[in-house]
Amino acid sequence: MAIHRFIAFLFLAAAAGAQVSSGDLRPMLDYRIQTPDLAAFAIRQYLMTRVPPLSVPRSAEAWRAESARLRERVLGEVIFHGWPKAWVDAPLKFEDLGTLPGGKGYRMRKLRLEIVPGFYTTAILYEPGNLAGKVPGVLNVNGHCGAPSGQRPWDNGKAFEYKQKRCINQALRGMLALNLEWIGCGELMLPENVHTFLGHLDVSGTSGVGLFYLAMRKGLDYLWQHPNVDRARVAMTGLSGGGWQTIMLSSLDERVAVSAPVAGYSAFVSKIERFMDIGDNEQHAADLFTIADFTHLTAMRAPRPTLLIYNAEDRCCFTGPMVKPYIYTAVRPFFRLFGKEDVFAWHLNLDPGTHNYQLDNRRQLYRFLTTHLGLPVTDAEIPVDSEVKSYEELKVGLPPDNLTVLGLARKLAAGISRPEYDQATGRSRLREVVRYKPLTVKHAWALHNTMSRGVETIAYRFEMSDGLSAAGLWSKAIAAPENAPITIVVNDEGRRAAEREVAERVNRGEQVIALDPIFTGEGSPSEARASRDDQNWLWGLLMAAAGDRALGIEAAQIAAVTGWLRERTGNPRARLDATGMRSQVQALVASAMAPGLIAEIEVRGGIRTLGVLLEKPVAYQAAPDLFCRDLYRAFDIDRLEKLAAPVKRSEP
Repeated sequence: MAIHRFIAFLFLAAAAGAQVSSGDLRPMLDYRIQTPDLAAFAIRQYLMTRVPPLSVPRSAEAWRAESARLRERVLGEVIFHGWPKAWVDAPLKFEDLGTLPGGKGYRMRKLRLEIVPGFYTTAILYEPGNLAGKVPGVLNVNGHCGAPSGQRPWDNGKAFEYKQKRCINQALRGMLALNLEWIGCGELMLPENVHTFLGHLDVSGTSGVGLFYLAMRKGLDYLWQHPNVDRARVAMTGLSGGGWQTIMLSSLDERVAVSAPVAGYSAFVSKIERFMDIGDNEQHAADLFTIADFTHLTAMRAPRPTLLIYNAEDRCCFTGPMVKPYIYTAVRPFFRLFGKEDVFAWHLNLDPGTHNYQLDNRRQLYRFLTTHLGLPVTDAEIPVDSEVKSYEELKVGLPPDNLTVLGLARKLAAGISRPEYDQATGRSRLREVVRYKPLTVKHAWALHNTMSRGVETIAYRFEMSDGLSAAGLWSKAIAAPENAPITIVVNDEGRRAAEREVAERVNRGEQVIALDPIFTGEGSPSEARASRDDQNWLWGLLMAAAGDRALGIEAAQIAAVTGWLRERTGNPRARLDATGMRSQVQALVASAMAPGLIAEIEVRGGIRTLGVLLEKPVAYQAAPDLFCRDLYRAFDIDRLEKLAAPVKRSEP
């Protein structure tokens, strides 16, 4: 058989004419087919069709019922997806580590709270000096912002000066103020607590946002059990990521009576319109927007007092005038249903107007809290500049073996036990995990061609039936037949990195499409890679929140282009050449989801197990499509290969 294959190869090579070198193909592969802006526009158009509508019901009771339904679904299907029930329902576990010297009229207490077994956070409780009876309790959370010049924004954590000032003032006004540390900041500022490691929880089958939700809920649990907290007068506030925490927890947990998020979130539409509004992983939990947008979450606050504070020229994110139509104007009618428009307030900060929780914003908070918590109404701040403490003075201390986000993901992944699937059941489960929906090529835009050095090429922009697009270069030796064997080449670095593979297959007498599916090469909305400026992973977050998975779309595009070329040429046999772990998994999923379409997959530089994502670890930004929720819990590479059978997998 080997001699027959060699003779066949010689025949095809002779038919193809002169051999082409990889360098000969470089100008063709370098031709720009699609700009990042065009790819981003297509993604924006696609996502706009997935914005969940917000409709004002006929009555307050109807909205109460709908809010309860939405809470149950968001918590059950999104927040706590995959979490051990015992962890979700665990009673509060905390340690009181004693008091700190406070100032006149208040005292401070160090606390350590367990989020999940082996993972603790810290907090400082500010108590009125004359504490007696029942008083309001305020949960103060925070985000990645507020460091002095020269420091990273998250260094100070709970020691941010503006956070200390408002907590001290709350205590001086007769409130119990809990200053909670945030994962990835302050004492929890460790490399393995970076928020993108939420993806490592997701791929292992445990929703990453659940850890963040439990972390802030533990703070609320602490206040709720405190003997001096009036449970009817519990409030919550925070800036930036703290604003996101505030709207998320105070909407889903009705124990929070008064809520004041500051510059911390925007509606799905705003995120689609402006890249700067997309935010971090936790703000875009998989499938969240299939149930509720942040507009819905804001409306779920009705009729509880809610103050939305935004900044006029916020260059971080969530600029006030840009987000207001969707999260304030659109939500006012929901408070009107209850006759409570007066408790739904908006403040636009002009001084300094940047991303801040400085004096003007704090004064708005004081007035709102004192008004709705039954205290003497005031917007004045008691000067406490001299009482602001250093990070070291507020340090509580964590267990030396405290888990991290990545450590928790590894722990949970180690306990995975995958069921054995037959091929039909396995394919059904894979379709569910990657949200695979078959695509067709709606139109192949032929944009450029060449015929030189014995090779002809055509550059195509493939418009898919769902409105998204891919880019590819078709190549064939001029002397090769129209129905020459088909190879689709995909490469993690894009088609421009695939010149050797393309040349090799063309020289074998084959016709080749070097394909850039969405989020790869020119299929992507960004030319940056694995950085904050890389829009690929952030757009992928939005797609996941809207119910799609980048991996499923990529695989469907590969299958669609393969089917298009098979139909166009009349050759039923097609193979895939995949370089890199992303392309490897895309190829396996495409083969499994489109049985009979692909006869062979050749993998270069692939991986033997998805466990590499956690153990190496692989940065989320480097392979966002592989951090598909539940993927590693349900499958590993060997399982995907079985589902792709009878496809032949080979290493070059």
